[in-house]
Amino acid sequence: MTAEKQLDVICMGRAGVDLYGEQIGGLLEDMTSFAKYVGGCPANIAIGTARMGLKSAILSRVGNEHMGRFIRQTMEQEGVDVSHLKTDEDRLTALVILGIRDKETFPLVFYRENCADMALCVDDFDADFIGSAKALVLTGTHLSEPGVRTASFKAAEYAKTQGTRIVLDIDYRPVLWGLTNPGLGEERFVADEQVSQTLADMLPWCDLIVGTEEEFHIAGGSTDTVTALKNVRATSAATLVLKLGPNGCTVFGGDIPDTLDGHPIYAGFPVEVFNVLGAGDAFMSGLLRGYVSGLDWQESCRLANACGALVVSRHGCAPAIPSYQEVSHYIKHGSRYHSLRHDAGLEQLHWSTTRSREFDEVLAFAFDHRKQMEDIAVDTGKSSADIGAFKQLCLQAFRETKVAYQGRGLGILCDGRLGQDALDDASGNEIWIGRPIEFPASRPLEFEGGPSVMETLREWPAEHCVKCLTFYHPDDDAPMREEQERQLLRLASAARATRHELLVEVIPPAHLDRADGTVVRVMERLYEIGIYPDWWKLPTPLSEAEWQMLAAMIEKHDPNCRGVVLLGLDAPEADVMAAIENAAHHKVCKGFAVGRTIFGAAARSWFAGDMTDEAAVKEMTDRYGRLIECWIGARGGAEKQKASA
Repeated sequence: MTAEKQLDVICMGRAGVDLYGEQIGGLLEDMTSFAKYVGGCPANIAIGTARMGLKSAILSRVGNEHMGRFIRQTMEQEGVDVSHLKTDEDRLTALVILGIRDKETFPLVFYRENCADMALCVDDFDADFIGSAKALVLTGTHLSEPGVRTASFKAAEYAKTQGTRIVLDIDYRPVLWGLTNPGLGEERFVADEQVSQTLADMLPWCDLIVGTEEEFHIAGGSTDTVTALKNVRATSAATLVLKLGPNGCTVFGGDIPDTLDGHPIYAGFPVEVFNVLGAGDAFMSGLLRGYVSGLDWQESCRLANACGALVVSRHGCAPAIPSYQEVSHYIKHGSRYHSLRHDAGLEQLHWSTTRSREFDEVLAFAFDHRKQMEDIAVDTGKSSADIGAFKQLCLQAFRETKVAYQGRGLGILCDGRLGQDALDDASGNEIWIGRPIEFPASRPLEFEGGPSVMETLREWPAEHCVKCLTFYHPDDDAPMREEQERQLLRLASAARATRHELLVEVIPPAHLDRADGTVVRVMERLYEIGIYPDWWKLPTPLSEAEWQMLAAMIEKHDPNCRGVVLLGLDAPEADVMAAIENAAHHKVCKGFAVGRTIFGAAARSWFAGDMTDEAAVKEMTDRYGRLIECWIGARGGAEKQKASA
């Protein structure tokens, strides 16, 4: 494989949406809620190989609608090259509905009638694109219809002329070849001479062929595994990788033996089988990491088997595929859990290394304040409707500021009780959005939205980061501390279950002493009880000693933590700027989330009727801009100083 290749892998074929039933053990027809994931073997492998650290691309089509945009956005967030993910104006994105009945039964229904990815054609790519990758992954489904079959063979032809290795994932789904009733999507094997012949035509082109026993049966035209493998070998010199489920896999680089007894097997990992759907795509992702990187088959298969073991123990396909950091950790350390999804440490590592959106900094305008704005409204005789209108002005100020700072990580904190209109307007615009869930000023902690935190978060868009302010002190009495921690544990569990990021804001109560290390002690305690916020929001001032302590503590407990943002606590602008300048040289600090320092004066004047909408927006825009400039200057100065050191 040449070093000049820009891509490691191109995955060609299916790209659809999986709707996974969330009720485990029930009939698919009885499912009442579904989780939405990217699906389709090539799409899953594209995401999986990107998580493995490879440069992957998807060659497929999606519809010009919501599901197609979801696939494209997810792929982009995962780091997959989508330059050849075409938008089909005439067809809908493919859809699959799946369920987990028991450890042997996984019902699924394909909705792929005239779907977008089956319209993939030779005009959608050229030889240069195929030649830009070290490996081209083809799948059996895209040999099932004349148009995509022609495209697959053309891609193989380009690969051969361009020095790109061809990998075939047999990926046999009889229903997609029209061999079963449309409702029997879970059927894994139906013998068919025409399918076997179609696959046989592709086999000579391949450098690597991967499949289960049933898949090699169809590729080799025999239900005897050895015979099937010999038939495949008669037409192809490719390396054959036979997947053996929980037993692992085996590899054939040359002649096929007369018996598999005694043939070396690369052992699998003994784990609970929770969901087999997608495990093969994870296996292929790990295998390709080794194959493309030049590892031997023992190491490549160990990666593949470990990836498969992790996914077979989880819900979903693409989102369950591990990162390279995660699978390496699992190979090295294993798990004391047979049911891997119950290993909290492993699940945290999975979550923290597969979050899709990246944030180098967060410079947030916080107007999620409820009690403070309600107090101003009461003092001026205004209503909650006026508060909502003012929050819209805050959002306008944010937008005007953002125009001047394109490329920077501007964001907002906004609530849904008094600021729902502003929150709705801000959502879906690819900005960082934090949203509070705590009942204002509650101590011990209480939540808005009702007794079930899970139900509350299920109604929130996935892009909303759950923000929770807790007035917590390490020297609180036992009943107070226990109740605070119980509530935070409930929230952390619900946030993970609903796939929301979590920001924990820590403010030691004013009536208790705060010394160097107080905030760090709170953070340490929360890590100890199993709470791993994606973000921390901390009060200023923090001494240099505190910054050093909290940076070391975060590195110890969660090196993948997003970082720390500073809060303002209605401090004068000069004090907030001093805190920013003090913090900017610390890598763990990612910015600020400041509110009343920006909107406080404008709010008091606007609610009193002494300031127009336009003047209020300008006042807030100017204040917000000055804080951003302070951060840019301080951060840039710190980076220059580090570079010259």
